[in-house]
Amino acid sequence: MNLSQHTHWIFDMDGTLTVAMHNFEAIRVTLGLPLGQPILETLETLPPEQADTLRRRLAEIELELALQAKPQAGAKELLFGLQRRGVKLGILTRNTRQNAYETLRVCGLLDFFEPDCVLGRELAAPKPSPQGIHKLLDYWGASASAAVMVGDYRFDLEAGRRARTTTVYVDVAGNGHWTEQADLRVQSLGELLTFAGG
Repeated sequence: MNLSQHTHWIFDMDGTLTVAMHNFEAIRVTLGLPLGQPILETLETLPPEQADTLRRRLAEIELELALQAKPQAGAKELLFGLQRRGVKLGILTRNTRQNAYETLRVCGLLDFFEPDCVLGRELAAPKPSPQGIHKLLDYWGASASAAVMVGDYRFDLEAGRRARTTTVYVDVAGNGHWTEQADLRVQSLGELLTFAGG
């Protein structure tokens, strides 16, 4: 698959552009949430005051992880190659925008993204909702057919499919869990760069 004609690329952050560090089951235990359930969606079911307290604690945990973030191998080369071609770059994360900025800063990736092109969960319904993709495409004045959604988890790919973008599954572990939801599966960002025409 040749992705060199796609002019607008949207990336998940944690586990895609950065090395996966989140132990979600440990976070659920810390927050007192049921194991195996999506954290953000579970918080939506709780009484507002309890949910707000846990959201603040979640953001604190995520910030601690952001300060330890490391870029995925090949991330800078991929983003530089896309930027050099004039591709528009965006981030769509289930993290907060503040923590996304911090993660990207620590990893040396922040300068690749315009501030308005980094969307966190407070700016758009969390993936798998396609709302964040639609917001970025509207901001750019771009069509879904010109866009790529890149991620390492099914929520990323589901959001891309629902928005009708091309979907790329970054499967660093090589387990192939969500291959059927992706137009392209790669095991590294370096491999993705070859499909991007880099």
